[in-house]
Amino acid sequence: MTDFANTDLLVLDRVHFRYPDGGVALDGCSLAIARGSRNALIGPNGAGKTTLFHHANGLLRPQSGEVRYAGATIDYGRSGLGQLRSKVGMVFQNPDRQLFSASVREDVSFGPCNLGLPADQVRRRVDRALRVVGMDAFADKAVHNLSFGQKKRVCIAGVLAMEPELLILDEPMAGLDHAMQEELLMVLEDLHRRGITLLLATHDIDFAYRWSDRIHLMAAGVCTAAFPSADLAAHAAELAAIGQPLPAVIPLHQQLLALGLPLPAAAPRSCAELSASLAALPLSPPYPRKENPCPL
Repeated sequence: MTDFANTDLLVLDRVHFRYPDGGVALDGCSLAIARGSRNALIGPNGAGKTTLFHHANGLLRPQSGEVRYAGATIDYGRSGLGQLRSKVGMVFQNPDRQLFSASVREDVSFGPCNLGLPADQVRRRVDRALRVVGMDAFADKAVHNLSFGQKKRVCIAGVLAMEPELLILDEPMAGLDHAMQEELLMVLEDLHRRGITLLLATHDIDFAYRWSDRIHLMAAGVCTAAFPSADLAAHAAELAAIGQPLPAVIPLHQQLLALGLPLPAAAPRSCAELSASLAALPLSPPYPRKENPCPL
């Protein structure tokens, strides 16, 4: 088996999985998620991202290879899976697949109640989870009356009420407008500050570069590359192989450096960061300028 760091919380080690119709979803896939990190999984549709997620919390079982959590191979017995799913929470892309109770409070209560916790402890967990995602004022609202973005927040609250160590989100930004995306991003940042490890799938390379600590690329059932997000500029070929460009800020930063602007050599992680660097430059630049190729 492959060697992984002992700080890794979740490890998929050469996992193979084929669906009954013969389709290969994971083809010797290896992935390591470090405890406390923010991770973006990027790949085209059909790459196997959702299947990988289903292996991470025991919804699917490898046909070969193994999945380890906190250093131990997953126990697929009823007790072992119950313990795993109390530590690894998953939020599906479509919230309507995950919400089934009449009210918000009832839905968020479902997981903790299934753990057999006392009623007062369930209530405390539910109240805390709704407060974290900013939905405490909606606790007694009917789920079907919520907006799409609010439903996603309730799904996250339902997982948080289980007090997970690892939160997996499948395309969490899909279907959200810009304002809702920014609100969800604030929720994710708060969860990270609380020590929760985050793994999400996204097609948005600019968001992945701006937000994550590590980026994992996936194609045809295999994780083709994994690296610190700050090193993304050096992985243009691997990105192109899965149909992704570099984040827009990277070539823009390179063009500005070529013009002689004294910007930091390391590429900024967002256009806002680049803008701040530009704003800090002197107003009267002594920058070297190229000769005019067509003097009058």
